[in-house]
Amino acid sequence: MNAETLTEAEWDELRAESRQNLPNAIAEADSLPAVLLSYQAQLLAATASYQFVVCEKSRRIGMTWAVAADAVLTAGTQRQAGGMDTLYIGFNLDMAREFIDTAAMWAKAFIPAASGVEEFLFTDQKDGEADQHINAFRIRFASGFEIVALTSKPRSLRGRQGYVIFDEAAFHDELDEMLKAANALLMWGGKVLVISTHDGDANAFNVLVKQVQSGERGDTASVVRVTFNDAVDAGLYERIALILGAQGRDVPTRDEWIDSIHKVYGDDADEELHCIPKAGTGAWLTAPLIEARMTADAPVLSLELPDNYLHLPRDAQSDLMRPFMIELSALLETLDQKPHYALGFDFARVADLSCLSLLAIEKNLRRREALSIEMRKVPGDEQKAIVGDVMDAVRERLLGAAFDATGMGWTVAEDMGRRFGLRESEDTPGLVWAIKFSQDWYRMHMPPLKTAFEDDMIAIGRDADHLTDLRKVKTIRGIPRVPDLRESDAKGKKRHGDYAIALALAHFASRMRWVEYDYRPVGDKRREPAVGDTAEEWDAKQKSSGWWRTPLGAGLRGGL
Repeated sequence: MNAETLTEAEWDELRAESRQNLPNAIAEADSLPAVLLSYQAQLLAATASYQFVVCEKSRRIGMTWAVAADAVLTAGTQRQAGGMDTLYIGFNLDMAREFIDTAAMWAKAFIPAASGVEEFLFTDQKDGEADQHINAFRIRFASGFEIVALTSKPRSLRGRQGYVIFDEAAFHDELDEMLKAANALLMWGGKVLVISTHDGDANAFNVLVKQVQSGERGDTASVVRVTFNDAVDAGLYERIALILGAQGRDVPTRDEWIDSIHKVYGDDADEELHCIPKAGTGAWLTAPLIEARMTADAPVLSLELPDNYLHLPRDAQSDLMRPFMIELSALLETLDQKPHYALGFDFARVADLSCLSLLAIEKNLRRREALSIEMRKVPGDEQKAIVGDVMDAVRERLLGAAFDATGMGWTVAEDMGRRFGLRESEDTPGLVWAIKFSQDWYRMHMPPLKTAFEDDMIAIGRDADHLTDLRKVKTIRGIPRVPDLRESDAKGKKRHGDYAIALALAHFASRMRWVEYDYRPVGDKRREPAVGDTAEEWDAKQKSSGWWRTPLGAGLRGGL
């Protein structure tokens, strides 16, 4: 039959014949131990025992095929025996159609068994007339219940009752909201099955798995985990070989087949086949959201020095630095002195970039980036000079500065602390806060930055590399941070999310309760005792010279 000449009705009939009937190889195999493999039967046993079941599974092991049988057994049973509507929710149209076809196959296969005990799956079970009870996305049973495929939207569950099946749940856009809607069904005796392969350790599906495993969902919830190896051990290869052989197709050996499957998934095999969610694949900020906040007129200044910079004569070094310093000085002179400012600095010397972000805090408390600086292969003294110039330019309006103090970054933070006051805790004065990154710091201080993006309370400069850096922040074990992996930019140079860290530090600095400072370096006017001075003579000289200067970080100005 030529597919191009088929009418729509003929195509539906052909589809039903090919997909809504139990494969002959299974139906006719007398030696087959069971229609369902052991892990498929295990899942059905769990849904019969628990109201809320989560199944983390390998891809393409026939689990949805088994779930369709469960759906038919549930919807085809009378109410007094535990029957109810089955509501199937996949994340696209093709999944819904395939599930209904599979459920129809099971319903037709169960007719002889149902008739043997004088039960009816369909109102009319005569040969060829069962099809009239199967529509595109709905199967009606004589029990009064139905299997229906719904859209992947929370509102589709409102006002319904029954057994809800979320298929490939990790790929649903609104899984959290869908689960909230489904929870209402549990109050009236309904059931929920959430089944999926993984899509990152921060995905809502993986979070749900952890909640059930930890007991947060109560003792009526259970997790079923089936890896590719579990399925193979249970006879998946033999089942596939049986089907392929019946179709006259070549059947590879068991080892060849296993190797071919792993090759197909490559580096994703752990997640796709062995139920190990990838670390750090959870998205933290989306590209559209970042681009929507790139509205500030914030210049990006870049400085890269040659590898042999330190071996050059001083005048050659000055020649290399001069253009950048002139550009920076001209920019700093144009900075608006009305708003307050906060600064973040992420230090690097060899492999990564040093990045600086300066945020202006507007009257409505919205943070607006005023400028950013990137430095590559720049020695520490030069970095300190550049950062010091920026801080001096807004000294009267600067609320605080947060510095990466891990490794060599501590020396920059310390020297800036000598000039501007080193802050030791939230309740002490000083402008410079040396941050030693930890899991707790990321956990506490990255979420407010994300909230600022979501609430349109931050504006940054438009830069492709900065977009890339912010996109590198991933949620790793529930904590947003930059993974260890380094990637190349458009120019082939390595980046490690450096701008994202500088921006996070600047935003952190802008939110702190800063105490006003009035700091001046010690030693420039303090007189030392002369040889032969007695203690009384030296004390008198100090008092007469007005030697007293306010201590490190002392003073009052107030702030946010």
